[in-house]
Amino acid sequence: MSTVDLNSDLGEGFGHWTLGDDDALLSVVTSANVACGFHASDPLIMARVCERAVQSDVAIGAQVGYRDLPGFGRRFIDVEPDALRADVLYQLGALDGFARVAGSRVRYVKPHGALYNTIVHHEEQAAAVVRAVVDYDASLPVLGLPGSAWLRLAGEAGLTVVHEAFADRAYTPEGTLVSRRLPGAVLHDAEEIAARCVAMATGQPVTDVEGGQLVLEPASICVHGDTPGAVEIARTVRDRLTAAGVELAPFAP
Repeated sequence: MSTVDLNSDLGEGFGHWTLGDDDALLSVVTSANVACGFHASDPLIMARVCERAVQSDVAIGAQVGYRDLPGFGRRFIDVEPDALRADVLYQLGALDGFARVAGSRVRYVKPHGALYNTIVHHEEQAAAVVRAVVDYDASLPVLGLPGSAWLRLAGEAGLTVVHEAFADRAYTPEGTLVSRRLPGAVLHDAEEIAARCVAMATGQPVTDVEGGQLVLEPASICVHGDTPGAVEIARTVRDRLTAAGVELAPFAP
């Protein structure tokens, strides 16, 4: 039987502004990438999501990003490596505090948005994020795109690397994500997305943006919480995976 983790980006509101249905998604996923206050979230939101993740037996991960609330962390920032390392440490410590008060702890690290995509190739920024994780807690697994500089440098530093795929994103033939600025970058049909996830989890190919066949074999699949119909999509993905005999479990329990 195949085993896969389902993760989702949670806690991405700010103040009275909400984004997504965190409570509903916590009943579906096995790992929660919780925003740490730089691209989204605030102390009350972080506390609430950590508490409910513990109640739902969902692993808590730190979703670290650029300091960019107005842009939701989806804009590249040419930040110097030492500052980026400090920013990541700040976010890790903040979320870990709330997780520990809730009765758990941060169990893994996943970069968000533009930072996630930048450190696929940007060696200096990737190294800065790796240094932050090593300095904070070298036992923390790190989640990212296979073939990225981020995971390569993390592995060289002795961190546990976890390969991730995205349920609702289109892929290039090289296995990277199609830019959100391009048409067709985000998929919306729940059944199509679920079928792709079953293929990913069972070692079968999915169709890339140019019509080729791409095998991903992720240990964790991300179902986004901020797209239209996100909860329905996530539930459909979970149902189809379990129906196909795939066991759902966090990679960092």
